Formats: sequence, C-alpha cells, structure tokens
Amino acid sequence: MYDEMMVAPMRAELTELGIKEARTASEVDKYLAEQKGTTFVVVNSVCGCAAAMARPGVTMAWQNAKLPDNAITVFAGNDAEATAKARSYMVGYPPSSPAMALFKDGEVVAMVQRQDIERRNPEDIANVLRGAFDRFCSRKGPSISREQFAKLVPQQVCGSQIPLFGQ
Repeated sequence: MYDEMMVAPMRAELTELGIKEARTASEVDKYLAEQKGTTFVVVNSVCGCAAAMARPGVTMAWQNAKLPDNAITVFAGNDAEATAKARSYMVGYPPSSPAMALFKDGEVVAMVQRQDIERRNPEDIANVLRGAFDRFCSRKGPSISREQFAKLVPQQVCGSQIPLFGQ
C-alpha cells in the first residue's frame, strides 16, 4: 500500500476528467457486471510509465469527440480488491499496471497493457485510445472544457513534492 497522500494527486489526475473511482469490488461490478454500452477502465499506478505516458495519454484521449458511456479507474497497489475485480473482467489478458481496457456490452474490445505503454509517448497512447473510442463509442466528447483541460497538471514520479537532487 502506498501512502494515500502520495497517490491522491494521481487519482485526481483521472477523476478531474470525469472518470469515476472504483475502490471496492462491488463498485467495479456496478459498472462492469451485465453492462450495456461502452465502459473504459484504467488500472492506475504510481510507476513511472503511468506518470509519464499512461495518465497523460488518457488525459489527451479524453478530449476526443467520441467517448465511452462510462469510465472507471482502480488504483493498483492501494485498491487491491477493486483492481483484482477489474482484472477479472479482462479475460485473456495477464495482470498489468498501468493498463486500460475498453468494454462494449461486457466484452473487451480494446486493451492497452504495460508492454504497450512502455517506450511510447503520451500522444501515441492517446491516438490508440482515440482510435478505439472512434470505433466503438458514441457519447459526445470532450469530457471537460478546453479551459479546464488547460489547467490540468500531470503528476510526475510518485507525486512527490521533494525537489530533485541538486535543485
């Protein structure tokens, strides 16, 4: 478990977009059990690729003209029960964090795992997600206004406020 004060900004980076947080297995089931339409799931993490590529990629993709009907995030390392439940719906895919899955009518139709995130930049990840949203989703985007989007501050490397060595 990570200190909740440390992960709070990383959680907020997604919830400020309108992505709902699921912290228990029952909250995950609420969105994924017998669901109709599209649901996007983000397995969030404190790792560097989550901070540098995954969350910024999601943030950019969330400004797309088409978005999923629902979206939730679970936090690997802190919300173990919710994360395990979300992963149980990702049939055929090994556990990964960070990770993103798009479900349509209960089936995974697009999956982005850690190996798909590493060594890619946020724009590449956003383009993959936008492609999936354009293909499978119909809800009108973007999720937040341009003004709100411009105010978002990405959380880098564990959300620490400790200055880097030599600063």
